[in-house]
Amino acid sequence: MATYKEIKGVTVQTRDEDPVLNVGSWSSGGTMNQARRASGGAGSYTAGFVFGGLEPFYDVAETYNGTSWSEVNDLNTARGNLVGFGTSTAAFAVAGSSGPQPNYQNLVESWNGSSWTETTEVNTARYALGGGGTTTSGLVFGGQKNPSSADANETEVWNGSAWTEVNNLNEGRYFLASVSAGSNTAALAVSGQDPSGNLNSVESWNGSSWTEVNDVSKAGYGRNGSGSTTAGLVFGGDGGGVTAQTESWDGTSWTEVNDLSTARRSGGNEISQSGADGTTALMAGGATPSDTGITEEWEFPGPTAAVLKEGSIFLSGGTTLKGFGKAAGIPAATWASGGSLNTGRRGQAGAGTQTAAVGAGGGPGPAPTTSTADTEEYNGSTWTEVNNLNTARRLFPGIGTQTASIVIGGYNPPGAVAVVESYDGTNFTEVGDLNTARYAAGAAGLQTAGLAFGGAPSSPTALTETWDGTSWTEVSDLNQARSYVGAAGRQNSALCFGGTEPGSTSAKNESWNGSSWTELGDLNTARHSLASAGFQSAALAFTGSTGTNTANTESWNGSSWTEVNNVSTATSELSSAQNATSIAALKFGGNPGVSSTEEFTAEDGLATVTVS
Repeated sequence: MATYKEIKGVTVQTRDEDPVLNVGSWSSGGTMNQARRASGGAGSYTAGFVFGGLEPFYDVAETYNGTSWSEVNDLNTARGNLVGFGTSTAAFAVAGSSGPQPNYQNLVESWNGSSWTETTEVNTARYALGGGGTTTSGLVFGGQKNPSSADANETEVWNGSAWTEVNNLNEGRYFLASVSAGSNTAALAVSGQDPSGNLNSVESWNGSSWTEVNDVSKAGYGRNGSGSTTAGLVFGGDGGGVTAQTESWDGTSWTEVNDLSTARRSGGNEISQSGADGTTALMAGGATPSDTGITEEWEFPGPTAAVLKEGSIFLSGGTTLKGFGKAAGIPAATWASGGSLNTGRRGQAGAGTQTAAVGAGGGPGPAPTTSTADTEEYNGSTWTEVNNLNTARRLFPGIGTQTASIVIGGYNPPGAVAVVESYDGTNFTEVGDLNTARYAAGAAGLQTAGLAFGGAPSSPTALTETWDGTSWTEVSDLNQARSYVGAAGRQNSALCFGGTEPGSTSAKNESWNGSSWTELGDLNTARHSLASAGFQSAALAFTGSTGTNTANTESWNGSSWTEVNNVSTATSELSSAQNATSIAALKFGGNPGVSSTEEFTAEDGLATVTVS
């Protein structure tokens, strides 16, 4: 029988030994002469260039030689929240804001290595935008335009002589990170804000249109970016507090790598678009939240062997096929204790991520005892009580982020409710009701694009409804009516698994493609009242009831479920941050009146790949 190597030949790299792990790190650089945030940047980490910024509005420009900063000729117009791209000797400073606010700019200035010259303006005046490229092949996108409530989705390309409007971003946003190097045909628009709150979504530009790709794990604004659409970095930002988090992009997925030494946000784009290969970057200035001139340099140390990267597949020592990534580490991933809720309860709605979650409602005892409107937020270590729901209830799902989520339906004695409330990180506001009141339903998606399915108006239902940010529309039903289900995914790519069918506990798993449900591989353990996290292609199902509470955890890889390490405490009717991933999840509360929190984390791992 032919071996995999004989069949595939050199399509898969052959190594005499396993490549090494080489994750890169930040190191201190020279401090800028002018502390500031929200400036524009260009160049590389050994030849950097930063100009403009806040606060007040600065016209100051400085160049970096890899060691220290030197002041050079100022911008013609002082401004902040602008975007820059190019090199330290040929750069553009585009748009931004200048005083007195609000003063939206469409101004473009060109730098030739010694002075600034005003050149052709962009078509849409805006600030807090993204961009990249060179002075002969540039790109700008997103931002905030007048009136101030309008988030821009306009995209413009520069051909060396004129700006042309092209296809818009799918999701308008401002204070976003941009990853782009070398031309106007490839870029990433990462995170940012829209009127609903912080985003973790990412879009990729191919020269003609934007496509949604895998989300970053950290929702927030004022993140910075560097690199290219096949090897990039995003770092820093603010998503309920300044962060040092750094994530690396390999063209397919994001991986958390070593953090900045100083947590901060920029409030715009002040990072040089450096390191086209994603191996180097420069973070200059920012807000901690006070303005700073601190500089840090990102670099991968020179490897002595081939480097392991997320998604690597190779033949090692002959015919052994191996793969590397967090997915390979899932069987070894473990649950660890987190901070306890202030009020123990079961049947809460949950949304957000492992480090930025929100839990609302629930109750200490079984239905039909009194429900609560209590709400708490989690910052990765502790829970804090915040403003309550308008309508107390239990047994209902939440979707979205900590600062932009909705909670859907639920049970409030004496029965099911259709009430939907939107959370902006401070207050809950009632929005459009479900068409059918129900509790113990599943849900997937985001605050402005959601999906609700199953549940119980009185007995299990198969009803499915989509949410467009304003109203609900009934669409194709589940194949199997059920309630108390697990759920994962987005509005057009979701999973529904487990639950209670009429007369039995279910292991069924169904996949939603935006128009219909299809049955896929079942859970290994049938159960209801379980919690879940992740996406259609990579999800987690954990705890629940099989008649008694279970601690069982299963991982979904897009085709089958695998049992992985159990939670510490068997429970059911618990809550989870449903926007978390299959490699970083959060569970909290549960039956009976549990207050404990546990965090699930998978590290990168190396595993043998079985090929048939």
